[in-house]
Formats: sequence, structure tokens, C-alpha cells
Amino acid sequence: MTTRPLRVDSVGPSRDAREWLPVAVLLFSASMWGLAWWPLKAFAAEGLSGPLLALLTYGAVGTAGLPWLWRERAGWRPETRWLLLIAILGGWGNAAFVSAMVLGDVVRVMLLFYLAPVWSVLGGRVFLGEAVSRRRGAAVVLALAGAFLVVGGFKAFDSPLSAADLLALSAGMGFAGNNVVSRAAQAISTVSKTVSLCIGCGVIALLMLVVAGPPSAAWPAPTLPLGVALVAYSFGGLLLVTATWQWSVTRLEAGRSGVIAIAELGVALVTASLIGGERLTPHEWLGGALIMAAALLEATDTATPSPSHRTEESA
Repeated sequence: MTTRPLRVDSVGPSRDAREWLPVAVLLFSASMWGLAWWPLKAFAAEGLSGPLLALLTYGAVGTAGLPWLWRERAGWRPETRWLLLIAILGGWGNAAFVSAMVLGDVVRVMLLFYLAPVWSVLGGRVFLGEAVSRRRGAAVVLALAGAFLVVGGFKAFDSPLSAADLLALSAGMGFAGNNVVSRAAQAISTVSKTVSLCIGCGVIALLMLVVAGPPSAAWPAPTLPLGVALVAYSFGGLLLVTATWQWSVTRLEAGRSGVIAIAELGVALVTASLIGGERLTPHEWLGGALIMAAALLEATDTATPSPSHRTEESA
């Protein structure tokens, strides 16, 4: 009679958990970002401009996080250049996104912003040497086809791009750049990345206010309910989704994270219709379905990461 060797379970997380947890966290974060337009539009209705709103929310979180950033200085000091890039790219991405959302139409802003996966895939390929598999390429093609349908084809660009359009496009580039840099900056903690991004966003928002000059109308009078809402938004939802975003994109290839994050667009399309009253045509619904299919196609990709990334993730 032969005896079977005893099976000893691994103490650490399984490979499946290591592969699926960042995907699940990013899908959660992206879904929450897809709802971000709701409070942003509510704050805009109270008279807050996009740059002022970014300054009061991201700036507050960044300022509160300064002690944690200083405490972790030994970890990020050798990688200061990456931290500065996160502050600039991620900071601009968030400040521009908030400003575009306040100024423009929710669906149009989200669609122009979501050319970001294209920039993420290209950035991951050029700067990190990430391979663009056929599956990933197909996901990007599906996403672009869906975005093309939702904006109405070539007719959507008959008129010149507005300030909101340009902000949305540049915000997508900023987010994509942040994804690439966060992936490269493996030695920097999620806390330091999150605080740096928020500080960068606050500084950039302040510069936007200075460049814009004195407001044409008086700023809204501060009230207790508005103050409480801003604090709850900043240190509740905003801090949570920013931290989970930074944590997940650090552990995923830049191209993959860029495509998975398209789930944000699907959530925004549905909620803008159900809650915001924005009507979607059949072509827009079809485009949204293609975009969601692209996100699912990439999220279920089981391709083995490149050796360098595999080493980083197992460290």
C-alpha cells in the first residue's frame, strides 16, 4: 500500500488571489469613479468651480497626508523623480477631470477622457516594455469602437472642441501617465503615491485659479452643510477611490489597468441616464456595451506577465 504525501497549504496568498485581487480592486475603484459626476455636479450647483472644488477636496486630503508622506521619506527619497511625476501627471489628470466634469456634459466628457486606455497601452509599451497581446489589442479596438458609436461618429466633432473637451482629453492623458509611472515606481508605497497625487492636484488647481484671475461672480458663501459635504466627500469617497486606484495600478500592467478602468465609463453612462436624466440613443447603448465588453475581455485575461513584472509582484 502506498501513502500519499501530505499537502501543505501555502501561507501566503495564492497566485490566483495575487492576480485577481488587483483586478477586483481596480474594478471597484473605477465603478466609484463612474459615480463621481454626481457629487461634482451637486457641488457645481452650489457655485463651486472645477479648480476651486479640486483645491478644496484634493488639496485638503494632500495637506492632511503630509505627516504620513514625511514619515515614509526614507522609502521614496531615492525615487523622488517618480513621486514628482505622479504629483504632476496624476494631479493634472484629477484637476482637469473635475474641471471638465463641472463644465461639460457627463457622457461627452467621460468618452473623451476614456481615450486614456490607448495612452496607457502605448505608454506601457514604450516606457515599460509591456507586450501588447492580441487580446489587449482587441480590447482597445472594442473600446475605441464603442466610444466612436457613443459620441455619434464623425458628427460629434463637427464643432470645435470646447474647453471641457480639451480638459477631458488632457485628463485622460494625465491618468494614463500616472498609471505608467505608478507601475514603474514599485518601491514607493501606496500611501506616498496617494498623498503626492492629492498634493499635486491641489497645487495645480491653485495655479488654474490664479491663471483664471478673479472670478466673474462672487464665490459661494461658506455654510456648515456645504463644509460637511466637502469633508465627507474628500475624506470618505475621494480618499478611498484614490488609494484603491493607486494600489491596484501599481500591481497591474499599465496597458491592462487602462483597459479595465473603462468600467468607469459604463457606470457613468448608466447612472447619467438613470439619475442625471441624460437620454441615450440605441447607438450610445451599443457603444457602451462594446466598452464594457472590452473591460471584461481585459479583466479576464490570463496571460502571464513579463518576467520583470512577475518578479516585482512576487517581491
